[in-house]
Amino acid sequence: MPGEYTLPRKPTESDRPMAYFLAKTDPETYSIDDLAREKRTTWDGVKNPQALRAVREMQAGDIVFIYHSGGGSAVVGLARVASAPRADPKNAKLAVVDFEFLRRLDPPTTLAEIKESRLFGDWALVRQGRLSTMAAPAAFATWMRKRHPNAGI
Repeated sequence: MPGEYTLPRKPTESDRPMAYFLAKTDPETYSIDDLAREKRTTWDGVKNPQALRAVREMQAGDIVFIYHSGGGSAVVGLARVASAPRADPKNAKLAVVDFEFLRRLDPPTTLAEIKESRLFGDWALVRQGRLSTMAAPAAFATWMRKRHPNAGI
């Protein structure tokens, strides 16, 4: 009706902007090549409480930087969160989420390059080397977008 006032709706969780995360994997256990071949995977095995919090914060559509740990520590690709987090069927205290492969990043961005940028000294990737899954700052996504302008970050 003209002139009728409608109360603004309360923001919902789905109104939040897309978020970015980083997920580490040992390439000998599960690599970006495995994800590319399978197209989709369930991200499981996360036990650290801080890393579990990151998994539980993920929403479908969020972007995940896939990071190979070990000798050649580097961001090697991108995935999209393809499901809502859910209880791990093997252990209800844990959480899992599905990732869809988006693309490889060539060249990979090494941990040394991230540290040398001096832009992310307060980020868990730099401070807490053993944390497997974490939120990635929007500034990191912007920095990576400049490094890989055709990657769709």
